[in-house]
Amino acid sequence: MEYSKLVDIYQSLSQTTKMLEKRAIITDFLRGIKPDEVEASILLLEGRLFPESDKRKIGIGNQLILKSISKVSGKTDTDLNDQWAKIGDLGLVAEKNISSRTQDSLTQRKLTIKQVFDNLRKLSEIHGTGSTGKKVGLISELLGASNSVDSKYLVRTCLEDLRTGSGFGILRDAVADAFDVDVKNVQKAYDLTTDLSRVALVAKTRGDAGLEKISLNVGTPIKVMLFKKVESVEEGFEVVGSPAIIDYKYDGFRLQIHRSDNEFKLFTRNLEDVTTQFPDIIEIVKKDVKSKNYIIDCEVVGYDKDTKSWKPFQEISQRIKRKYGIDDMIKEVPVMIFAFDLIGLSGKNFIDIPFKDRREKLSEIITEDTFSVSLAKEITTSSIEQSQEFYEEALRVGAEGVMMKNLEGVYKPGSRVGFGVKIKPVMETLDLVIVGGEWGTGKRANWISSFILACRTEDGFKEIGKIGTGFKEKDEMGVSFDKMTKLLKPFIIGESGRSVKIKPGVIIEVKYEEIQRSPTYGSGYALRFPRFVRLRDDKDLKDVDNLKRILKLSSAQRGRK
Repeated sequence: MEYSKLVDIYQSLSQTTKMLEKRAIITDFLRGIKPDEVEASILLLEGRLFPESDKRKIGIGNQLILKSISKVSGKTDTDLNDQWAKIGDLGLVAEKNISSRTQDSLTQRKLTIKQVFDNLRKLSEIHGTGSTGKKVGLISELLGASNSVDSKYLVRTCLEDLRTGSGFGILRDAVADAFDVDVKNVQKAYDLTTDLSRVALVAKTRGDAGLEKISLNVGTPIKVMLFKKVESVEEGFEVVGSPAIIDYKYDGFRLQIHRSDNEFKLFTRNLEDVTTQFPDIIEIVKKDVKSKNYIIDCEVVGYDKDTKSWKPFQEISQRIKRKYGIDDMIKEVPVMIFAFDLIGLSGKNFIDIPFKDRREKLSEIITEDTFSVSLAKEITTSSIEQSQEFYEEALRVGAEGVMMKNLEGVYKPGSRVGFGVKIKPVMETLDLVIVGGEWGTGKRANWISSFILACRTEDGFKEIGKIGTGFKEKDEMGVSFDKMTKLLKPFIIGESGRSVKIKPGVIIEVKYEEIQRSPTYGSGYALRFPRFVRLRDDKDLKDVDNLKRILKLSSAQRGRK
């Protein structure tokens, strides 16, 4: 099938905001594709080249795209950069400049979906000396064979920024409609594979019977079950029911541990493969987990090798991205494992088994009384008083809070379905001043859409983090990016590319989950998950929260003194 046919679908999807219309458009398209076109078509409709669980990257950034457009259009890098700054969408820059070529229709070849897909995938295989030139050459070749509209979506696909407004739910439902299968079977198969393209092919070729045979595969990550936040144990019981299993919420990072005989895979909550970064975890579970085939959901926490006390998340986070000096990092930040759920065991899928049974089975394979790996500390109770005492105990010993879980709840990958909640302290808000920012892209191209925050110190204002959430798209919905941009423009004192330097003057109230030590910002601290609360135009710069207060809040959080 010609790539232009898929581009027509992109265009149609972009021209409607109605979910049912988008679903119908995709359904009609999928009914017309051949089995050997399913993988490419589904992934390209998702705006990606590899399934979520496949972490191969094509390694294409904005500047490489600009070089490719320049090579095909003959426009200078400066000219294209200026256009990009005004438009905010490299896809539209490509569309504008590819259309300006002479004899446009004569220079085009008819690209197929498979040609586009296969060639873009090749980008992930290009490495080493001269790789930039080779990538520019490959992209330029595709752009040179494209018309203006095709080029827009080629660029957006390279940047994984398709902008058709078609999320997973629409695609999932369209697959079910197009291939006449039960949407529940589509979802279940996706939960076990995190690969809608594979699911769609099975749906088309083998129907519901084929989907029902898709099983959990050790070594292939699944999305972790998520938990919504509540404010109290009373609210927690209202959501999960009574009695509930309550366990510590540790200040580490979530990890799936996969083992099949002597093969191990470690995946973060974002499905990132970190097996090579944590050989020490593999050695721990080899010794202290009594099975050779399992998928365990757990929290990994760093600790001080002298005091054995837990370290905050930001210290262990250094190890996640580290590709070198692994042995040194193991010595510097050793880890311990707190297991809290069992996804699979001995080739059996456990996601449909009640949580209390999963937990019991997990306890059978975790060696007791070891320091390096243990079950998350838990109680089973219906008592609000006992639950509150357990929560306060968790905070005293340095945990983030607690999780409350329904005893009968199944494991729902990637979902917040009410089978579990988390309770963490509500931190006091901070009044901080904006000292920098960055112009947005796409529909936010004319707005400053992220803001650098600073606190007050004896030496002036020091940065403490970046914020971009809590603001609205439209004025009538609250404080919008447009309003913030208008407020900040008179204070802009410098620009470099998309970054702006801002004279302190606009103060905002911010909430956050935690204050962490950080070398990234001048204050030495960073706010974890900051969110805008309101403008504080009633306050002066002298009212901006100082570093002393921030240090006090940091030392008091989670019960630490």
